[in-house]
Amino acid sequence: MFTMRGRHGDIASSRYKRVPSSDFIDAYDKEESSEHLLKGTGKDIGHPSWRRSLVHVLVATLSSFLFGYHISVVNETLESISLDLSFSGNTMAEGLVVSTCLGGAFIGSMFSGWIADGVGRRRAFQLCALPMIIGASISATTKDLKGMLLGRFFVGTGIGIGPPVAALYVSEVSPAHVRGTYGSLTQISTGLGIMGSLFIGIPAKETLGWWRICFWVSAVPAAALALFMEFCAESPHWLLKRGRSAEAETALEKLLGGSHVKFAMVELSKSDRGDEADKVKLSELLYGRHFRVVFIGSALFVLQQLSGINAVFYFSSTVFKNAGVPSKSANICIGIFNLSGSVIATLLMDKLGRKLLLIGSFSGMAVSMGLQAIAPSPFVPRTAALYLSVGGMLML
Repeated sequence: MFTMRGRHGDIASSRYKRVPSSDFIDAYDKEESSEHLLKGTGKDIGHPSWRRSLVHVLVATLSSFLFGYHISVVNETLESISLDLSFSGNTMAEGLVVSTCLGGAFIGSMFSGWIADGVGRRRAFQLCALPMIIGASISATTKDLKGMLLGRFFVGTGIGIGPPVAALYVSEVSPAHVRGTYGSLTQISTGLGIMGSLFIGIPAKETLGWWRICFWVSAVPAAALALFMEFCAESPHWLLKRGRSAEAETALEKLLGGSHVKFAMVELSKSDRGDEADKVKLSELLYGRHFRVVFIGSALFVLQQLSGINAVFYFSSTVFKNAGVPSKSANICIGIFNLSGSVIATLLMDKLGRKLLLIGSFSGMAVSMGLQAIAPSPFVPRTAALYLSVGGMLML
């Protein structure tokens, strides 16, 4: 572990001593000045290895995988669940099985930031895994609708907490030169979760009780998230804000390598000092100087939801069945198309930039919804309407 005992007094005299970030930045600036006087301008040590932080990012994206899995696990299995739990044909009950999870996610997301800031990113991941394990177990063993709704609600709270923390954690532990690519891994994990649940759910209509296995399976990655996160690095940014600078150094060494710790600590300290000097009130987010940014960011998510993409993940089996399309093949295609879009975004994120990709993706969504709107028109032949509907759904 990198320390400065003897060179800068007692700045890091204890592994767990809390030290203000301003002391560290002053100490590091002095050290950098001394080294530059002795060695000249110094040598460029290059980018830190992306391999060191990759394993930590992959563990964090398990929460996104679980999010994708749970929003689609009822797609293929809903019919079997309704028959087994005696609410077949009750569209209200079927809708509740879907929406109860979203209600739990809404509640979980409201507390996600508070939990992440209060107990740290690693513990937040472990806390989000707990209700997902409990909820999956309740859903897998229930004998009635009430038990299913309770299990779905527990799962919802977990998936409401996890993905926001994952996005935060990934941005804080990723080297700057691959941050965009690593950020896309959360969406790829969501796509993998969706595709995984669609694959696992295929036998549900032919095999009695298979839907229970689908819920049991989800407990495995949730338990892996809780276990493996114990060995992952805590966010250096969070540690520094808590005054645990020595631990932040250790985390940075694990994530970036020892040769990059010094520079990373300086950057973190500057960022932390800037955050303290530019604190934002809630009122400024709602109608102050930051309103425009908040509004645009929120509107993007709202528009994405209004596109109806969630209905595809939840009810595509029913839609395809009514349209006379084999739901197994069609659902697999949906999973593949969704994952392909995420992979393409990952490859192009750092080359084309976020803005261009957003414009392109929302333009594609507009075209796909247009195709689905035209399909039911009386002027469109039945066969063409089928292709337009399915094509528009796959594009979405």
